Amino acid sequence: MSETDPHIHVEQKVMRAGAAFRNLIASSLGRAPDAPSVVVTGCGLEVPYAMTSPRPESVTCLACREHAHREHLRYAEQVERLSRMPGAPVTGDQAAKAARWARDLAKRFSG
Repeated sequence: MSETDPHIHVEQKVMRAGAAFRNLIASSLGRAPDAPSVVVTGCGLEVPYAMTSPRPESVTCLACREHAHREHLRYAEQVERLSRMPGAPVTGDQAAKAARWARDLAKRFSG
C-alpha cells in the first residue's frame, strides 16, 4: 500500500462495492457487513477503503476507471444473457433496465 498515492480508486470487485451492495447483504442476512479497512483496487494496488469510490466522477486512477468500465460492460452482458435463459430469475424488462444502468456507468467511467 502506498502512503503517497493521491488517487481515488475503485475496488477490484466493482459490482460488490459501495453502500448499495452492503444494503443488499444487510436486507438479505439481517446484518450489515463491516467495510474493509484495506481493499485491492482495479489497478492492482492495495489502498485504504477510504481512497476508493464507486462514483465515476470521483475516481482519478486511469487504470481503475478502465477496469470499472470493462466490469460494468461485462455485467450488462451477463444480465442480458441470464434473462434469455429458460426459467431466468429476471424478466427481459428487468434485465434491460439493469443493462442500461450498467452501460451508463461504464460510459461515465470511460469519459
